[in-house]
Amino acid sequence: MTFSYLVDLECSACAQRFDPDAVQGLCPSCGLVLLARYDLPSLRDAMPMPELASRPWDLWRYHELLPVRDPSYARTLGEGATPLIPLPARATSAAGLHSGELWIKDEGLNPTGSFKARGMAVAIARAAELGVHEVALPSAGNAGSAAAAYAAAAGLGCHVALPDDVPPVIRTELAAYGADVTLVAGLIDEAGRQIRERAAANGWMDLSTMREPYRVEGKKTMGFELAEDGGWSDTWCPDVIVFPTGGGTGIVGMWKAFAELGELGWIGSRRPKLVVVQAAGCAPLVRAFEDGTDRAEPWANARTIAAGIRVPSSVADYLILRAVRESDGIAVAVSEEELLEAQRTLASSAGVFAGPEGAAAYAAVPRLRESGFLSGDERVVVFNTGMGLKY
Repeated sequence: MTFSYLVDLECSACAQRFDPDAVQGLCPSCGLVLLARYDLPSLRDAMPMPELASRPWDLWRYHELLPVRDPSYARTLGEGATPLIPLPARATSAAGLHSGELWIKDEGLNPTGSFKARGMAVAIARAAELGVHEVALPSAGNAGSAAAAYAAAAGLGCHVALPDDVPPVIRTELAAYGADVTLVAGLIDEAGRQIRERAAANGWMDLSTMREPYRVEGKKTMGFELAEDGGWSDTWCPDVIVFPTGGGTGIVGMWKAFAELGELGWIGSRRPKLVVVQAAGCAPLVRAFEDGTDRAEPWANARTIAAGIRVPSSVADYLILRAVRESDGIAVAVSEEELLEAQRTLASSAGVFAGPEGAAAYAAVPRLRESGFLSGDERVVVFNTGMGLKY
C-alpha cells in the first residue's frame, strides 16, 4: 500500500504549486501559507471507505492523508485518539444548554499535555524525512514543549524562543528535553522575529505557526477523529465546534480535514459551524470578523493569562476567517473573569481541569446561547486544547 498520497504543496492564496520533497516555508511568490495536497481520487479508488479497525490508536492511523512518505519516520509518543467526553447535565446547564448535547474533546491528554503534540509529531517527522538536523520556533509554551519532545525522539536539535513570563513547568520540560531556550522580553510575535533571524542565520528549519506546511497536517487529525467518532456517517458531525484560537492551525486544519474527507466520500455534505474564541485582551480575529475584513490587524498591547491565544497576529488570518465564514460560524471574545470562572465550573462540575484556553472556549458557550447563535438543542463540541496543570 501507498503510505502517503502526498502530491505537492499549493499556495492557499496564489495557487502556485511547489515540490514537497524540498524544505518549504511560506510561498516564495506571495509570502502566504502553503498547504499539502493529496491524490484523493487514487486514495478513494484504493479505499472507498476507511478501513482502520486494525490500526493503532494514534494519529498515524490516518497516514494516507499525512505527508510522511516513509513509515520509519512516523514515530509516535501516543498522540491523538483523545476522548470525546459528554458533559454531565450540571456542566451543560451551567453553559446555558438544556435539551442539546455538550461535549469536550480533551486534547490535554496528548503527550506534553496539549494539542500541540499533533502538529509537532507530523512536522518533526517530516523534517527528519527531508534531512533536517535542527528546527526552531517561537512558542507561548506548549508548542515549544511538544517540539522539544518530538525533536528529542527524532534526534534533532531544537531551538525555542519564549516570552519570559512562560509558566515555570514549560522551562522545566524544555530543559529536560535538551532544547536550546531563549527567553524574550515581549510576546510571541517578538519571539518569532528573533527566532526567525537565528534560524535564517544558522540554517535551522523554521517551524513557526503556519510558516511551514506540516504542523497543520497533524492538527487536522482532530477533524478525522470527530468523523470517526461519528461513524463516518452522513449525520456524523456536531452542529458546532467551539475552538480557542491563536495562530489558527486547529481551525484551518479541521476545515481542511472535512474538505478532504468529503472529497473522498468518507463523510456526507454536513459540516459543523466553527466558532473562534479569543480573549478580550487579544482578539484580532474577532475584530476582523465583526468588521467584515479578510485580514486581521495586529492587536496592540495583547494581555491575557491564556498564553496559547495571546497571539497578536497570525499569518493564516485569512484562512481562519474564511473557514469561519464558509461554515456559517462566528468569532467571539471572552473576558479574563469569564474564562477563570469557566475553568472552575468545568473542573468542579465535570472533572475536567482545562487550560485557560479551553476554559475560554467553554466560557463562550453561554455567550453563544444568549446571543441566539445557539438555540439550545445543538450538539456542541468544545475543544480543551491543553491541561490546566501546565499553568
